[in-house]
Amino acid sequence: MFTFVRLSLARQFLLVSFVILLTGMLIIGTWVGRQIEIGVINRTGAVTALYVDSFIAPHLKDLAHTDQLDAEHLTSLGSLLSGTSLGQRIVAFKVWGPDGRILYSSNPALIGRKFPISSNLALAFAGEVHAEISDLTEAENEYERQQWSRLIETYAPLRVEGTGTIVAVSEFYQTTDDLEREVAAAQLLSWLVVGTATVIMYVILAGLVGRASNLIVAQERDLRDKVTQLSALLSQNEQLHDRVRRAAARTTALNERFLRRLSADLHDGPGQDLGLALLRIESLADTCASCAMATAKGHTAGQDFRTVQTALQSALADLRAISAGLRLPELETLSPAEVAERAVRDYERKTGLTVALSIDGAPRAAPMPAKITLYRMLQEALANGFRHATYAAQSVRIWGEAGQLHAEVADAGKGFHPQSVSPDGHLGLAGMRERVEVLGGMFSVETALGHGTRVSVMIPLDATEITE
Repeated sequence: MFTFVRLSLARQFLLVSFVILLTGMLIIGTWVGRQIEIGVINRTGAVTALYVDSFIAPHLKDLAHTDQLDAEHLTSLGSLLSGTSLGQRIVAFKVWGPDGRILYSSNPALIGRKFPISSNLALAFAGEVHAEISDLTEAENEYERQQWSRLIETYAPLRVEGTGTIVAVSEFYQTTDDLEREVAAAQLLSWLVVGTATVIMYVILAGLVGRASNLIVAQERDLRDKVTQLSALLSQNEQLHDRVRRAAARTTALNERFLRRLSADLHDGPGQDLGLALLRIESLADTCASCAMATAKGHTAGQDFRTVQTALQSALADLRAISAGLRLPELETLSPAEVAERAVRDYERKTGLTVALSIDGAPRAAPMPAKITLYRMLQEALANGFRHATYAAQSVRIWGEAGQLHAEVADAGKGFHPQSVSPDGHLGLAGMRERVEVLGGMFSVETALGHGTRVSVMIPLDATEITE
């Protein structure tokens, strides 16, 4: 069984088909041989029955008026069966009456005896000629059993000439020697035909299956090579994808560092210079406050100094605000939950509003790019809600799941059509989407007019850490 399973499908098919064809050949050959035997027996019986009827019927005319044969007819029948070619072909002969009594027999001891009417005898009285090979087991075959093991037994109706009335049935026996030779020759020929046809079918089938198997093997080999190539390309693609994600994660952190440095440079450079200039302007403004000299436009020098002082104060405030917006708080030591809380509390401090914060199973740690993206996303989403849904209730939910950080910002504002969102502006929805997706995350916005807005993100926690 295990050997069969290890064979290829083509060989399994050929083996099974060989067994099926061989079994079919044996069944068909046996059936054909049997039909040939039956046909030869029936033909032999029918031909012999014609001879018997032509020779014996004239001696049985009296049976139309009486139920027994006289001595003269009995003698005539005995002479006919012993001295003619018919007698040479028939080894035993009986004439049956309608009541099952033997009117004549080549064995005189049976004449006059009565036996039960068999089915074959009944068929003959019904007008049919019936022939078969008998094993001589019936009671009336006691004489035949002593000399032969089996004989061809034929029952033929005997009719009165000119009327067609069946008055008796002849039963005669022939040896099977000639029959067996004829049947054997016919069966041998049939076996040769069936065997040759089976071999031809098997050879054709084997050829077709062989060609199909070779084609399948070749295609399988090509497919295996292509799968190997695709696997190699997939591996390379995964490596490139991983490198892109790592590069994106590094870029996220490096951008924040750049913004931090830019914030420091603005604070320590132009900010300090503006501060110094403002101090000097204030001193000069105090000195010239009582100066009555007017400028070309009719203003006093003190008024001009006050105007410059106000402009410098406004510029310094804007510069400090820009610097503060560029700079992130220190996130390295914070967990994702603490990062979310820092962003929410900073928003509450600036706007004076209250945000419902829910933290459910957030991870204890996350790579720096993930924390930066979380902070910026919350910062921008809350600011967008403040700008477009002022004083509407806002909520933030943070949770972790299977190595992923999830965040959701929702408001009860008036909502908007997503198609109307402009890709321009400070970060905005497009900026948040880009920040999330460069780390391999997912970003989505659910909104409709009159139904508020919900911003959802998923950030994978395998983002690359950045080291100095």
